[in-house]
Amino acid sequence: MDTLSKGLRNVVLDKTESSFIDGEAGILLYRGYNIHDLAEHSTFEEVCYLLLQGTLPARRELEAFSGRLKRQRALPPEVLEVIRLVKTAHPIDALRTTVSAVAAFDPDTSDDTPEANIRKSERLIAQFPTIVCAHESIRRGKEPVEPRDDLSHAANFLYMLGGRDPDREASEAMEMDFILHAEHGANASAFAARVTASTMSDMYSAVTSAIGTLKGPLHGGAAEAVMKMALEIGEPGRVHDYVSARQKDRDNRIMGFGHRVYKAEDPRARHMREKSRQLGEKAGQEKWYEILQAVEKEMARYQRHGIYVNVDFYAGSVYYLLGIPEDLFVPIFAIGRIPGWCAEITEQYANNMLIRPLLKYVGPKDLKYVPIDQR
Repeated sequence: MDTLSKGLRNVVLDKTESSFIDGEAGILLYRGYNIHDLAEHSTFEEVCYLLLQGTLPARRELEAFSGRLKRQRALPPEVLEVIRLVKTAHPIDALRTTVSAVAAFDPDTSDDTPEANIRKSERLIAQFPTIVCAHESIRRGKEPVEPRDDLSHAANFLYMLGGRDPDREASEAMEMDFILHAEHGANASAFAARVTASTMSDMYSAVTSAIGTLKGPLHGGAAEAVMKMALEIGEPGRVHDYVSARQKDRDNRIMGFGHRVYKAEDPRARHMREKSRQLGEKAGQEKWYEILQAVEKEMARYQRHGIYVNVDFYAGSVYYLLGIPEDLFVPIFAIGRIPGWCAEITEQYANNMLIRPLLKYVGPKDLKYVPIDQR
């Protein structure tokens, strides 16, 4: 009763089959499959199926699943009107609000059977990119770009965002990013979703909780912060002085380093590092990769303390090189993470217990009440 675990550090909440993390060895598995194998050989649609259904799909199963996603990408006209009403909002706030609105048009919203929750999960996965891109178009004074059914999930997102067919390198980079962010255990947003689900609230409410949690800069904002740092540095030759100045200011730390779980390099980081290098070379903007490499070398001394780069360190440069606005970096994280959230929520429903931790009271006791006219 008196044991205090600040931030619930090292507290095991429940059992899971969705993902496995070995923070000491730098290992991440989705349903038993190594993230390196999935990043190099799989597709985001296949990973979504794996997380929702528990197994890798056969070809016909994947084709049917991908077809369902494609057919559900479009948003109801009423939902587009909601997006127009919140067009001045930050993109992550617009996503959170729109997800709440979408619930009103889903026939399965109040049906919490496993079958209905799978159907809702598929709709959420399909519509997240459409919501983000529709808001981006509307806030720029343009009409939303209609989703296409002949493009992959990642390619369609880039198409709706830019209004033109993305090239192969861009689509592959976006696909890998989505795969790497798809699931990550009881991180803050997934935990928030589980807390909401544990009350037997509906899936849309749980996902809305997750989005609100992801918005916090200590969870979803690192990629944006790292790219702002790179832009501020400007040139590789300025890295040493910049990092040295930051290290003297404890309130102004270098973002993209360290992780609550990993004490070795985040296994996802190597893939984003390589995509950053490839896209930089293709665009003739190698300096962003060079700046980040130099920062990583300056921070190497902290590896003995278990502080390494995480997945977000190079992700921001990938988004930047794809021409994506900085305030869309967190919504992109959400687009990748939604299958993991849905997997965690359905897992919570399947073996539910209300999540209700305790707080250790440290305030005064036995105070005497004083009537208001005597205070």
